[in-house]
Amino acid sequence: MPPRGPGQYPAMTQPFQLPHFYMPHPARLNPHLDEARAHSTAWAREMGMLEGSGIWEQADLDAHDYGLLCAYTHPDCDGPALSLITDWYVWVFFFDDHFLEMYKRTQDREGGKAHLDRLPLFMPMDVAAPMPEPRNPVEAGLADLWTRTVPAMSPAWRARFARSTEHLLNESLWELSNINEGRIANPVEYIEMRRKVGGAPWSAGLIEYATAEIPEPVADCRALRVLTDAFSDGVHLRNDLFSYQREIEDEGELSNGVLVLETFLGCTTQEAADAVNDLITSRLQQFESTAFTELPALLLEKGLGAPECAAVGAYVKGLQDWQSGGHEWHLRSSRYMNEGALEGSSPLGGPIGLGTAAADVKGLLTAAGAQRLRSYTHVPFQRVGPSLVPDLELPYAVSLSTHLGTARENLVGWAHRMGILGEGVWDEDALRRHDLPLCSAGLDPDATPDELDLSSAWLAWGTYGDDAYPLMYGRTRDLIGARACTERLKLMMPLDTAEPPPAPVTGMERGLTDLWERTTRLMDAEARAMLRDAIETMLDSWLWELANQAQNHIPDPVDYIEMRRATFGSDLTASLSRISHGNRVPPEVYASTPMQSLVNSAFDYACLLNDLFSYQKEIEYEGEVHNAVLVVQNFFNCDYPTAVAIVHDLMKGRLRQFQHVAAAELPVLYDDFGLGEAERSVLDGYVAELQDWLAGILNWHRECRRYREEYLSHGTRTPLSAPHALSAPHALNVGPAPSPPPALNVPTTVQLPFARRAGAPS
Repeated sequence: MPPRGPGQYPAMTQPFQLPHFYMPHPARLNPHLDEARAHSTAWAREMGMLEGSGIWEQADLDAHDYGLLCAYTHPDCDGPALSLITDWYVWVFFFDDHFLEMYKRTQDREGGKAHLDRLPLFMPMDVAAPMPEPRNPVEAGLADLWTRTVPAMSPAWRARFARSTEHLLNESLWELSNINEGRIANPVEYIEMRRKVGGAPWSAGLIEYATAEIPEPVADCRALRVLTDAFSDGVHLRNDLFSYQREIEDEGELSNGVLVLETFLGCTTQEAADAVNDLITSRLQQFESTAFTELPALLLEKGLGAPECAAVGAYVKGLQDWQSGGHEWHLRSSRYMNEGALEGSSPLGGPIGLGTAAADVKGLLTAAGAQRLRSYTHVPFQRVGPSLVPDLELPYAVSLSTHLGTARENLVGWAHRMGILGEGVWDEDALRRHDLPLCSAGLDPDATPDELDLSSAWLAWGTYGDDAYPLMYGRTRDLIGARACTERLKLMMPLDTAEPPPAPVTGMERGLTDLWERTTRLMDAEARAMLRDAIETMLDSWLWELANQAQNHIPDPVDYIEMRRATFGSDLTASLSRISHGNRVPPEVYASTPMQSLVNSAFDYACLLNDLFSYQKEIEYEGEVHNAVLVVQNFFNCDYPTAVAIVHDLMKGRLRQFQHVAAAELPVLYDDFGLGEAERSVLDGYVAELQDWLAGILNWHRECRRYREEYLSHGTRTPLSAPHALSAPHALNVGPAPSPPPALNVPTTVQLPFARRAGAPS
C-alpha cells in the first residue's frame, strides 16, 4: 500500500500534537532543486521503481519530494552532486517501501534475508570488479549508484559507507523479527538499533561526499563518533514523531521511539511524544557540547593541519545543515503526519517560512534552556541518605569459588607489593571492605587459584583507578595531569614482548605492569592488541568523567549509558572472555548485532545495578555527576524514588532483552552463519559466563561493605587535600574545589510531567 497522499492526515485524527522543536541552526535551500527533482524522476523510472513496480507510482514520488529533502539537507553542493545524492535517497526510501511490501507485510523473514544477502555484491571495493545481473529495482539502483559514487572517494570512505549501508539494510531483519514476535524494544536497545536501520549514519557518509571526507586519524575517535551518533539520534527520533501515525496505524510497525517510550513509561501517546522531543533536544545539545569542547581538543591533540581541520569543520556544518533541512522537509512532505505544523506565526513577531525554526528565540530559552541549565547546575554533596535499592530479581544462582579465602589474603599481599595502599586513596581496611575477590569468585566460580588471583587483581586495579582519578584529578580539575597519567599507563602495555615498558613509578603503574605481563605472556599479537584497546577505552572514559566533573555537567542519557560501559570496564571483561575462547568462533560472529545486543544488555544491567547501590556514596560523599539515577532525575526533572523506579524498569528491560537474545536470536544467528556444534558450544558457554557474571556482581553488591552507609559516614564528604603519589610532572591546578553546601534534602514532591503507571512493561 503506497503512503497516504497530501491532506490525508487531518489534524483531528492525529494521535498527538507535534511538540515544539529545538532547532538552533537555520535551514537553507540548494538552488539546484529543480535539476535534482527532474533527474531523480528520470532515474527512478529507468531503474524500474515507478509504474509497474507495484511499490510506487509517479504521484508517490512527486508527493514524497526527495529532491526537496536533499536540497534542504545539502544546501551547498553543486547540481550534479545534489542529483546523485537525491538518487541515493530515492533508492533508500524505495528499498524501505519495497522491503515493507515484499517481506514485512508477509512476514517472510527467509525471503527477506535472501534479498539482503545479495545486496553487498553490488558494493565492491574495487569498482572494476564484476557485479551480478540485477534482479529487481533495488539491486539495479544500488549497482548504478555505487558505480557512479565511489570513484571520487577514498578506500577508507568506501569501507565506511559500505558498512553503514549493510547495517541499514540488514537491520530490517531485526524490525521484521520484532513484528513477527509482537515485540517492542526497550529504550536503550531501540536507540542502538535505530541508528542502523534508521540510516542516519548512512546519511553521514553522503554528507562527507557533499562536503569533505573525515581525515583518517580522527575518523574513529570519540568526538567524531559522538557527533555522528547524536546527529543520528536527533534525525531518527524526529522522524519517529512525524511518522508515528503512518508506521503504527498503517504499517503495523513496532519500531518507533514514541511507541517505545509510551510502552516503557506507561504513559499517554502525547506524553511519550513530548518525552521523545526532550530526548531530541538533549541529543542536539550533546552535539553542540561535543563540537565546542571535545572536537577542538581532539584536532589539537592529533596535530591536524589547516586543511584537515577545515574538512572536519565542513563535515560538522554538513551535519547541522542536514538536521535543520531534514526538519523543514518533514514539515512539508506528504509522507508524514504534519497537518498544521506550518500554521501560525513565528514567536516574537519574527519571520515565517524556510529556516525560521532557528529564529524561535522564545522556544530556545524555555524548555530547552531549562533542560540545559539543569545539566550544569547540580549542587554536589547533597544529603541523600541510604541508597534506595529495589528488590532485584535475577534468575541466575550465584556460585562461589572454593579458593575465595586464599584469594582475599593474596590480593592484600599483591596490593602492598604494588604500592597501591600507600598513595592516599585506599588503605588495607578499604581494600578488605571492598572485597573484590568475592566478586571474582562469583564471576568465575570454576577458576583455578592462579586465575582467581589474577582476576581479583584486575578488579582491584580497575576499581582503584576509578576511585583515584576523581580524587586526585577531579577535585583540582587537573585535566592535564590526568591525561599525562593516562598516557604513562598506556606505555605500561607494550604490544611487542621484546620491548619492555618504562620503569613504573606509581602503584597504578606497577599494578598494570604486573597484570599486563602475567595476562599477556602467552597471548598472540592480536589478542594483546584487543586487550590493550579494551584497557585504553576504560582509561579514556575516566578522562571523559573528569571533563564532565570540571564542567559540573550531568551527562546526556544516551551518552551516559554508552560511556558507562567503558567506565565500568565492560570492554575489558568482554575482551578477556573472548580471548579465552581462542579462535574457535569467527570474529564476524562476535561483531554481529545479536552478539553485541547480548553483551551490551548484560553490561547495562550490571552498570545500572552498580548505580543503584553506589548512589549515596557518589552523590553525597563524592560529589559525582555520573550516576544513572541522577541522570534520570535531571532528564525527567523528577525526584529520587521516581528515578530509581525508572532505572529499575530499564534494568528489567535489559535483562529481558538478554534472555530474548539468548533464547530467540542466537539460534537464528548460528544458522545464519552455518556454525558447527563446536562453535555453538563456545557461544552457549559464553551466555553461561555472562549469567555467572551478572549473578556474581549482584551478590558482591549485596555482600561487600563498599556502599554501606555506616562505612561511608566515617569519611569526609570532600577530600581536604589531594594525594600526590599519582600526580604527573605537568599537573596543573586550576582552582580550589568548592566547599560542600549545607545539608540538603532530596525533593520528594517533584514528579514526572505525566502519570506513570505502576508496573508498566519495559
